[in-house]
Amino acid sequence: YVMLLTLSPYTPTYRDRVSPPGVMIRPYLNGFTIAFNVSQPSTWQPYVDSMHHFLAAYDDKVQEEKNIECVSGQYFIQGGNESEEKKACQFKRSLLQNCSGIEDPTFGYSKGQPCILLKMNRIIGYRPGAGVPVSVDCKVQKGNESDLRSVDFYPGNGTFDLMYYPYYGKITHVNYTSPLVAMHFTDVKKNYLVPIQCSLNGKGIINNVNSDRFLGRIIFTLSIGK
Repeated sequence: YVMLLTLSPYTPTYRDRVSPPGVMIRPYLNGFTIAFNVSQPSTWQPYVDSMHHFLAAYDDKVQEEKNIECVSGQYFIQGGNESEEKKACQFKRSLLQNCSGIEDPTFGYSKGQPCILLKMNRIIGYRPGAGVPVSVDCKVQKGNESDLRSVDFYPGNGTFDLMYYPYYGKITHVNYTSPLVAMHFTDVKKNYLVPIQCSLNGKGIINNVNSDRFLGRIIFTLSIGK
């Protein structure tokens, strides 16, 4: 009990061996294969529902009420006592443009052009990219590169803005919503299993460890039927 009293509830005591961030995708329903037929709405509707549910916290009105507008391109470093509640920067779903679900409520699934969201795992105090925004790229993991002919990234050119970092922990960073990068797969080979790898790129990022498919990258399969 005495030893527990010496631990801070806000930040880990030792952070010198914290690994670079892993990543995760949404929607995530039944593993890392996203399979559907465009002509059968029942096969893609669960993905659409999952996306809407996940993005509810990112609704523009919700973000405007809870969070503040921040200065883009620089870390949002907050001083004061570590027990003080920290402010969080707005990340509005409208930033995801064609993958926001606002203009196209099906996130492209009804057209065979699915949107997938990428989020970076939260690490307290971590400042990704060492001052330069971390970017995302996608490619065919194995097979013919022409199976993936076009991907659009939002917001901007697919980067995680520095203003969303560092993260101060769930106790004090109450309204924090993780920034996202949307990947819009606008031209993927149909009726075929296409294994895709999407990776983080930036200083200090590790994305080539074969024993960890989530460290700095993620591998999933698209199977889009007509």
